[in-house]
Amino acid sequence: MKITPGAHFDHYEILSQIGAGGMGEVYRARDTRLDRAVAIKVLPGEVAHDAERLRRFEQEARATSALNHPNILTVYDFGNYEGNPYLVMELLEGEELRAQLPSNAEAGALPVRKAIDYAQQIAAGLTAAHEKGIVHRDLKPENLFVTNDGRVKILDFGLAKLRPPRNAPMGSDVATQKQYTNPGTVMGTVAYMSPEQVRGEAVDHRSDLFSFGLILYEMLRGERAFQKETMAETMAAILKDDPPELSETNSKVSPQLEKIVRRCLEKKPERRFQSASDLGFALEALATPSSSGANRTEAVQALDTLATTRRSGWREYIAWLAAAVLLLGMLGFAWAYFTRQPLTNEARVLKFSINPPENASFDNIALSPDGRWLAFTAATGGKVQLWVRALDATEARVLPGTEGARFPFWSPDSHWVAFFAATKLKKIEVSGGPPQTLCDAGNPIGGGTWNRDGVIIFPRAGGLSRVLATGGEVTVLTTPDRTHQEIGHYNPFFLPDGQHFLYTIASGQKEVRGIYLGPLDGKFKQRLLSDFSSTVYAPPGFLLFQRDEALLAQPFDADKRKLSGEPFPVAERVGREPQFGITNVSVSDNGVLVLDPHVNRQRKQLLWLDRAGKQIGSLDEWRANTRPWLAPDEKRFVAERSDANGTFDLWLADVSGANTRRFTFDPGNDTFPVWSPDGKRIVWASTREGNVRLYQKAASGDGQEEPLFNINGVPTDWSRDGRFIIYSQNNPKTKSDIWVLPLDGAQQPFPFLQTEAAEGGAQLSPDGRWLAYASDESGKFEVYVQRFPDHSGRRQISTNGGGGPHWRRDGKELFYYAADGKLM
Repeated sequence: MKITPGAHFDHYEILSQIGAGGMGEVYRARDTRLDRAVAIKVLPGEVAHDAERLRRFEQEARATSALNHPNILTVYDFGNYEGNPYLVMELLEGEELRAQLPSNAEAGALPVRKAIDYAQQIAAGLTAAHEKGIVHRDLKPENLFVTNDGRVKILDFGLAKLRPPRNAPMGSDVATQKQYTNPGTVMGTVAYMSPEQVRGEAVDHRSDLFSFGLILYEMLRGERAFQKETMAETMAAILKDDPPELSETNSKVSPQLEKIVRRCLEKKPERRFQSASDLGFALEALATPSSSGANRTEAVQALDTLATTRRSGWREYIAWLAAAVLLLGMLGFAWAYFTRQPLTNEARVLKFSINPPENASFDNIALSPDGRWLAFTAATGGKVQLWVRALDATEARVLPGTEGARFPFWSPDSHWVAFFAATKLKKIEVSGGPPQTLCDAGNPIGGGTWNRDGVIIFPRAGGLSRVLATGGEVTVLTTPDRTHQEIGHYNPFFLPDGQHFLYTIASGQKEVRGIYLGPLDGKFKQRLLSDFSSTVYAPPGFLLFQRDEALLAQPFDADKRKLSGEPFPVAERVGREPQFGITNVSVSDNGVLVLDPHVNRQRKQLLWLDRAGKQIGSLDEWRANTRPWLAPDEKRFVAERSDANGTFDLWLADVSGANTRRFTFDPGNDTFPVWSPDGKRIVWASTREGNVRLYQKAASGDGQEEPLFNINGVPTDWSRDGRFIIYSQNNPKTKSDIWVLPLDGAQQPFPFLQTEAAEGGAQLSPDGRWLAYASDESGKFEVYVQRFPDHSGRRQISTNGGGGPHWRRDGKELFYYAADGKLM
C-alpha cells in the first residue's frame, strides 16, 4: 500500500513524510480524535511479512511504551492498518544529534557546556530505561534527537534487550519477558558497539554506558573514538585500543570530565559506571557546584549486600546502602570481610538504586534500627524537610511539619525519628502526625543517639548533653577541656548496653583528638582511636570509622569495651564533613549500614560567575576550601583549607588560584577570615587556646599571629572606614549575638543585637549605615537589615529562609543564600 498525504490510519490523518530508515518510514500526521500533531512510524506492507523486521518493530513498540520520561520519545499508540503495522509517537521539532557533530577534529567539537548538558539528559533517559529492564543496544547519534528547545530524546528501541529490571522480584512483569537474541549474535551499529557486543556476548545495561562514552567522546573531540577504514578494523580497535586523549584537541575538557569519559570506555563492564544513575550523578556534580548554603548532597546511590549464614545455623544479613554525588564505582562488602571466612553458596549480592524525590537531592541519611526504613533530609521547592522511605517501597514520603530538619536519628523501636530544626530538638512518628519539641538544642553539629531507656544524647554548646525522649530538663554530660585545647565533642553513638557511648573530640593537640568512649554518668572518658571521625558500632562486634578517605572496621568487644586486631577496609571512599569529623554513616541493629561515598561533603570548587550565574572561570586547585574572602584590591583572596585531620588553616592565593601560600600554622582551627579595608591585615577566629578567639596578622604574612583584644568570637566584617570589626559571640542564654569592636577611642566592644534568637553573619553596608544579618527569631533563619548603629528601620529581606548576606561593593545590592542554597 502506497502511503500518501490524506491517507487515514484509523483516526490518524497522514500529512507528509518526514523520513525513512531501516526500521520504517516516518510521517507527520494529525490525531483527529484529540486534534494534535503526531508522528507515525509505519512498517511498509512489503516488508511486514519479514518475521525479524516485524518482531523488532513490535519490540520497539513494547519497549518504548513501557517508558514515560522527558528524555525518551513518547509512544502514544500501536496498531495495524491494512497489513501495515504502525507506531504513533510524539512529534519532535529539531534535528538528530548527528547533524550537530562535525565530521573531523579540525571542524571543531561541541562546546563543553552543551556536551555536558546533552550527556546529562541522555544519562537521565538511560536511567529510566534501565530501571524498566530495557537495554537499548543501539545508542548512537542517529538515535538521539535534539529538539528546538534543547531537549534530548532517545529514539529507536528496535534493538532493545528487555529483561527484568534490577531489583524486580521473581515473576515481576516487564515490558516483555521474551529474549529474542541468541548469545553470539552481534547486534547494533559497529562504531558504537561495546566490546561485549563485538564479541557477540550477552550484554546488560553497562553496554549502553560504553556506547554513551563513545558519543560523549565524539561530542567533545569532534571525531569518533574508533575511526577506522573497515568494519573489521573498527571492531578490533574497540576490543584492544584506547582512543586518543580528549585534551589533545580540546583544552577545555577538564581532567574530571576526561575521567568520566574514560570510565565509560573501560573494556571490562565491571570497571565502568555500574548504573546510568551513577553516571548522571557524576555529570551533575561536574556541571553544578554544590551549594554552600544548604550543605547537602546532590543524589543517592544505594547498594545492598546480603550476606550469610554462620556455623551456629542462624542467619544474619548485612545490606549496604550508599548515598553519593560522585560515585565512580559501586562499592561492595561481604560478610567474609568481618568473619574472614569464605562465603557460602547462600551468599548473594543485590544492587539497586534509591533516587531522591523529584527535583530534590539527598542530605543527611539515617537507617532505622530494624533496618526497614531510610530517613533523610532533602530540599524541594526551596525548603528542606524530613523524608522517610521503606526499603521495600518505590517512593519516599515527606513528614509534614519538618521544615528545616537536620541530622535525623531513630528511636530504638524504629517508631520515631528525632531531628533538629529551628534550634530545637524534635521527634516525629514515622507513621506521621505533628512533630513534638523536646528541648532547645542551639545550633547542633551532627546528630544524636537514643537508647532503650529513653535517654537521648546530643551535641550542644560545644559539649554533649542529655535529655529524656519525652522532653524536659537538659543535663550537661561532657564539657570540652580547654586546658588540652579541646574544641568540641561531637557524634555520640550508644553501645548496645545503652549505658556507654562513643563520641569524637576535636582538639588542637593531636594526642587528644580522636574517638572516645564514655559512660552515661560522665565520670570518665577513654580514648579508643586517634582518628578524627565519627564512629558507629556494627553488630556482631565492630567499630566503623573513617581514616583518610576509607571506611574501616575494627573488631570491638562491646561487653569488655575493648578493641582487638587490626582495622580493615569496608569501603574505599566515604563522605565526611571534615571540620567536625562527621562521617555520614548509620547502622541498624541487624547489620544494615548506610554510608555516603562522596569523599568530602564540604569540598567545594571556587568559581567565578557573571551576573546571569554563568560560570566564567574556576579555581580547580582550590576544591577543598571554604569561606573565600576577596581582598579590597581584588587581586588576592584568603580561604580556609582543611588537612586530613579536619584541622583548618588559612591560605592565600591570587584570584586565578595561583601562587598559593599558607597563612596560619598553629595546631588549632583557623576560620572565618576577614580583610581589613586597606588590605594590610587579616582577622580571623582561632581555637588554638580552646575557646574561639579573634586573631590578627599582617596580610603579607610577616610578623606574629596576635590575639585581638582578648575577644572571644567569630569575625564577620570590618567596616570600610576601618573603625569597627563586627563579630558573633555565643552566649548560653541568648545563643549567638552580634557584637561590635570599635578600633578607635576606648576600644570597648558592645553588643549590637542580643536577643533570645540566634543572630549572626552580620555585614555592614559600604557606607556604614546599614547592618545585614541572619536571625532565627521567626523559627527559621531569615536575612534582615537595620540601621547602624541606632537599630532603626528594620526590614526583612528574605522570604523563605536565608543567610550569609554580602553587600555589593557600591552598596546598591545585597546577596544572600536562600534556604535551598541558591545565591539570591
